[in-house]
Parts: sequence; C-alpha cells; structure tokens
Amino acid sequence: MIVGVPKEIKNNEFRVGMTPAGVAQFVAHGHTVLVEKGAGVGSSLTDEEYVTAGAEMLETPDEVFARADMIVKVKEPQPVEIARLRPGQILYTYLHLAPDLAQTQGLVASGAVCIAYETVELPNHSLPLLAPMSEVAGRMASQVGAAYLQKPNGGRGVLMGGVPGVLPAKVVVLGGGVVGTNAAYVAMGMGADVTIMDVSLDRLRYLDEIWGNRIRTLYSSKYNVERIVTEADLVIGAVLLPGAKTPYLVTRDMLPSMKPGAVVVDVSVDQGGCIETTKATTHADPTYFVDGVLHYGVANMPGAVPNTSTHALTNATLRYGLAIADKGWKKAVMDDAALAKGVNVLDGKVVYKHVADAHRMEYTSLESLLA
Repeated sequence: MIVGVPKEIKNNEFRVGMTPAGVAQFVAHGHTVLVEKGAGVGSSLTDEEYVTAGAEMLETPDEVFARADMIVKVKEPQPVEIARLRPGQILYTYLHLAPDLAQTQGLVASGAVCIAYETVELPNHSLPLLAPMSEVAGRMASQVGAAYLQKPNGGRGVLMGGVPGVLPAKVVVLGGGVVGTNAAYVAMGMGADVTIMDVSLDRLRYLDEIWGNRIRTLYSSKYNVERIVTEADLVIGAVLLPGAKTPYLVTRDMLPSMKPGAVVVDVSVDQGGCIETTKATTHADPTYFVDGVLHYGVANMPGAVPNTSTHALTNATLRYGLAIADKGWKKAVMDDAALAKGVNVLDGKVVYKHVADAHRMEYTSLESLLA
C-alpha cells in the first residue's frame, strides 16, 4: 500500500502523523511511505531522518494526496484537504465529527473511508488512540490554567500552590477519565486544592483509593456543579462521550456567580465542550472573557508540545495503521472490532451513530455495508 503523510496545516499544529520509526515499520512490511517535505520539522523530526527510514519525500501535499492509498494525519482535514480526498481513499486521523457538520458533509461527499482515532474502542470501553493525547492535554490543562491565573494573563492572580500562610488555588476537574485524572495529577503536584467530579461512583472510589485525602471527590450532579464552580479559581472541563457531542455541565447562567478572573480550560472543546460558553480557539488567539471568566478553548492543545505528542500518538496509532495497510481496511476492520468502531464515514454514508444523531443525518450500519 502507498501511505501518505502530509504536513499538518491547522493553526499552530506542529505534530505529524508518523515518525521516522513508524516509516521504518511500514517500509519493513513492504509498503511505500510518502512524506511531504518539512512535515516533521515542527516535531523536531528532519527530512533526513525520514529519508534514512525509507520514506520518499514529496514537495507538495497535492502530490501526497494524489498518490497515496491511505492518508495518515493528526488533526481533522481542513477544507482544502477534504477537497483532495477521493472515493475509496483511506483517511486515518482524528476527526471529532459530532460538533462539526461542515466537515462531516465534506467527508460524506468525498466518498473516502474515514477512520477516526478517537472512536477506536476496546471491549473495556477504553479508547487506545485517544488516550495518549488525553494524557498530554490533561497534564497541559493544569499548566495552562496556572499560567492564565496570573494577573498579567487576565486571571485572578492566584498561585496554584499558595505559600505558607496563604491558601492554594481551588481547582475543579469535571470528569474523572484520562484527561481529568491527568489534570488532577498535575494540579495536585502543584499543590492546588483539587476536587474531581464524575457520575461514576466506581471511578470516584478508584481515585479516592489511589490518592486518598490528597484530592476531594464529588459526585457530578447539577446541584453540586453549580455550587462548586462558585468556589473555583480554575475549572477544567474533561468530559467525554465517545464520538458524541459533550453535554453542558457548566451553563451560561452559572458564570455570574463565579469569581471574577476565574479561569476555565475546556479540554472537551473538540467534542463541543462541557462549558456552555466555550468556543474553539487557537494557539494564536487562545482566550476570551465571558462574564468576567477567562475561557481557554484551544482545540489542539497537544499541538503546543509536538515533540512529546507526536511520539506518544504514533506509539498508539502505528499498530492499527499497519493492520490497515497489511490487510486492506475492510479485512482489518472485520478482524478487529475495536478498529471497526473507528470507521465514521464510508462510501458517502455516516456509519457512526453518534455522529449521525448529532447532525440528524441518516445512519447506515457499517455491518450492512461490509455485507
């Protein structure tokens, strides 16, 4: 199979879909890998490293898309990239389609086979291709929140860990999954007063067992959320429903009761956000105020630490990418139920139900098309 790796073009996105180590693996399996020149520079990976690993370097993304059977990316395709897709071509990347009607319609029109990292799901409901970026984004959320709590950056002027005789920042983490756990871990390490909320009592018990009284756990009800955010200096949104639009836990009418200069970091923004007033922003223009609360809504947070993020991501995606290339996408998804859940759009049809429901589009089961 011919596998193409174009340079990412989303605002301030410096990750790349495959490392030289990944290229070497694909080449060892007998595949051809086309890499756009400069694709890895943002992640401190040189063209020379790709050539040494066996890649063929191409000058333009048009060449990569035109020749490749499978496109391996990081972020969702931008409109100019969607226009380059062709029927039957495989797109293997993060998609986050539920809050993005235009992208969904574009991929449907392309006729491509669109496999989303974020919906590949194991039998235990874990998300192996989302997890590494959730770990990065979760840990970054506390770092970013700490920076924006500083007065010159618009926040309340609160130090996360406080100092002797002065209370630390109060941090509320909405969601106890991978993002929330990593956010709480870093905030706790900074010395903050951390409360983590979830609807799963089993998850809260687990977090209580591993961290004890170093953090507080609180059941996530509307009443509890409304009460706790009024006390918070930093609120981190870490809610995920795989493939579906995120529900709002912090509503617009809660904001006036929050502290002036409190900071919201909504990591779930790429699925619509769990704070009603969240909107997607970029690293170039990351924040804005609503009712005196500073909002940070960058949808590709790990893109700011591309060296770490690229290696973490490709460690996870390589196995499934190789299966697709070795077997062809159809046999690969028939052999692996987890990978099958990654298929979101196929033959001009939406085959992931949460996406179809989010946009009120017709849903077609993947099984019916495979049959």
